[in-house]
Amino acid sequence: MGSLLVLYHSQEYGNTAAMAEAVAEGARAAGAEVTLVNTNEQRMDIEQYRRFDAVAFGSPDYYSYIAGGLKVFLDDWYIAQKSNSQGLKHKPYGLFCSHGGGGRVRIVLEELFSRMGTKVGKTVASRGRPGEAVLEECRELGRQLAEAIRGK
Repeated sequence: MGSLLVLYHSQEYGNTAAMAEAVAEGARAAGAEVTLVNTNEQRMDIEQYRRFDAVAFGSPDYYSYIAGGLKVFLDDWYIAQKSNSQGLKHKPYGLFCSHGGGGRVRIVLEELFSRMGTKVGKTVASRGRPGEAVLEECRELGRQLAEAIRGK
């Protein structure tokens, strides 16, 4: 089975982290190897990113925009793919986000990450702490990503 990266940002309340864990749980249950990276704790190395078969990106809504750690990743990705796109493009990917009200980050996520490859599933959004229904949507996203890896 292939490998899935769950790249997300979470800090203060842990809402996005709870969603990331649920995505990972669903993917593992479907047989994928999963690595979780919180951009609040470390920067994602672009060379390591190349090795993953699929990716799930998650961000809280910070003033209707993605978290800075994910923006840094996108900058690194953009620069690297201009000189050598091998392993950077055409990955199956999924999206998830948490927000305190407006949830406009969902639109930004969908636009910014559209260059990564083929979107799998729907973007999962949670207003505040994710309840069981949202966590199940995240697990389903993980399962769908694992299935996309199998079909690659």
